Amino acid sequence: MDKQLMKGNEAIAEAAVRAGCKFFAGYPITPQSEILEYLSWRMPEENGVFIQSESELAGISMVYGAAATGFRTMTSSSGPGYSLLQEGISYIASAELPCLIVDVMRYGSGLGDIFVGQSDYWQAVKNGGHGDYRSIVYAPSSVQEAADFVRMGFEKAEKYRNPVTLLSDASIGQMMEPVKFPEIIEHDPDQYDWTASGKGERKFNRITSVMYYMDDYDDHIARKYKDIEENEQLWEDFHTEDAEYVMVAYGISSRVCIEVVETLRKEGIKVGLIRPISLYPFPVKAFENINDAKALISVEMTKLNQMAEDVALASRMKVPVYGITGGTEFYEAEDVISSVIDIINGNAKEVI
Repeated sequence: MDKQLMKGNEAIAEAAVRAGCKFFAGYPITPQSEILEYLSWRMPEENGVFIQSESELAGISMVYGAAATGFRTMTSSSGPGYSLLQEGISYIASAELPCLIVDVMRYGSGLGDIFVGQSDYWQAVKNGGHGDYRSIVYAPSSVQEAADFVRMGFEKAEKYRNPVTLLSDASIGQMMEPVKFPEIIEHDPDQYDWTASGKGERKFNRITSVMYYMDDYDDHIARKYKDIEENEQLWEDFHTEDAEYVMVAYGISSRVCIEVVETLRKEGIKVGLIRPISLYPFPVKAFENINDAKALISVEMTKLNQMAEDVALASRMKVPVYGITGGTEFYEAEDVISSVIDIINGNAKEVI
């Protein structure tokens, strides 16, 4: 299929349909409402079910039920709505059901605002729900990646029987870029032996927390997430082989940082970039060969340094970690360059 110009949110929605998603339930909230608008007509075209639920709480509960039948299911939200999904996500994880959750981040806590932001890192990566579980989290930096990660998200959710979060942001969700989609696939919900299908010939399956009927639950959970952490780390790096200062940025922030790297390299300043693609599992392997770096710099579109903690842990705190944050205004490459120069000149404080 040829490339077409699409808004990020609509590309996510179309990618879900093409990945065989047959059920969506969600509630509108800026800046992700176009996902609902698009799926409200597109999903029925492919014999899928679209429900605008009365709340985020209802939507994630409907996803739980649909996922239990083996269908590919999805919901989406942003900021305050994503907070409301957390209890349901925890229950879905406890029942080991696969699903995709899309969070198009905005700025701020509480009601927040519709400014571009990456304020949900802690909630998405560290889990906003209760108990021992982790959500696999992918962070696209382009409309094409946002679409590509949808199918990958469904596949990994089913491989590990675990919820997957696509952590987009207002900029990627609203921007328009060329995107190419694969052909539509038909996903078979009856291929799994754990589903509640209603077919009398199949074994009885309990769709509830697996801890209630699994003798080795503790060992099972430990093995599962160890497997994810070992095998599912994804990242890109740019000029890290000789970098004296390595920036770490994901999503839209990484696009700004690529320009920063290119600009400073032309001035003879050895700067590199690690772009985490999987935020959980965090790509600790990307930090194994940066021992010659003088500093790591976490660049985030937040006011508080959120990812910086994981940067420090991944590097085992062998080098100082600094932070550059964006606040309520979208920073440009010139702003980041100025902050990097301050760090190089010793005019900034470490954050870890």
